[in-house]
Amino acid sequence: MILKYFELNKLNFDNTNFLLFHGKNEGYKDEEINKITNKFKARVKKYDEKQVIDNTEEFFVNNLNKSLFDSEKIIIINRCTDKIIKIIEELIDKKVDDIILILNSEALDKKSKLRNFFEKSKNKLISIAFYPDNFETLIRVARQTLRERKILLSNECISILINKCGGDRKNLLNEIQKIELYLKDKKKINNEEIFKIINLSENHSVNELINSCLVKNQKKLFSILNDNIFSNEDCIVIIRTLLKKTKDLLNLVSQFHLNKNINATIDNAKPPIFWKDKKIIKDQINMWSINKLKNLIIEINDIEYQIKKNSVNSINLTTNFLLEKSA
Repeated sequence: MILKYFELNKLNFDNTNFLLFHGKNEGYKDEEINKITNKFKARVKKYDEKQVIDNTEEFFVNNLNKSLFDSEKIIIINRCTDKIIKIIEELIDKKVDDIILILNSEALDKKSKLRNFFEKSKNKLISIAFYPDNFETLIRVARQTLRERKILLSNECISILINKCGGDRKNLLNEIQKIELYLKDKKKINNEEIFKIINLSENHSVNELINSCLVKNQKKLFSILNDNIFSNEDCIVIIRTLLKKTKDLLNLVSQFHLNKNINATIDNAKPPIFWKDKKIIKDQINMWSINKLKNLIIEINDIEYQIKKNSVNSINLTTNFLLEKSA
């Protein structure tokens, strides 16, 4: 069954507890998920689709076994595709009624099996599309948020923020949060400072994602993927960041093989390695061989080509590649 996002507050969860949120407006999805969570005071558990499919039995055991201490649960499965349909069918067959399941997906076209599966259901399954916010909506969200946080911005600054957020209020709120952290005790900021803040070159989520992959910390990788909804455009940034870090790691491993001193290798690295990254870089050096890194570079170049060739599926290609290399 199809539902408009503004009709969610009328939804009767006694009859419906499987929701498909699809579209690029992650900020709006987050708002609606928070409303549902607050309404039921429920525990929220997040998964990636691949995580569920690869560990289906564990997923069912962890979430279908009832406990006296369990409140109602909300389960969110991110980056969903047609592959998740079998899991949904099994949950329907089990007549699960103490779980609210939210499938979060990128924009799905009308040919999508997952979208049709939900839309053709009469009442059990609900499909809601979350389209990008328009300029007027984002202006309203920005002004309300700035007013609540007592931050003064010129109309020009607000326009800069909105143009940067790509039609997603989540991006807009993230940028406002950056400004709030930057201001501290001040309440006003000029255009030059705005440009400096929103054009920070380092993307901490991406760097942390890549470091987790290269140190083969799949649990951390899943956590980052579940907490960050990356866009198609982000995929190229992620893959190129992985390529650069892999080449840097190859140089470090090569140096370590020559001098046999890992501390000296890290201390003499160019560009210098920041102190907080030294431990994870040391772990990466111990984990990778020269030949494996050379093969990884070839594979990264290949996956970048696939992403450019099939941009619609870039998020799944990138996610699966990172999870495979972190295993």
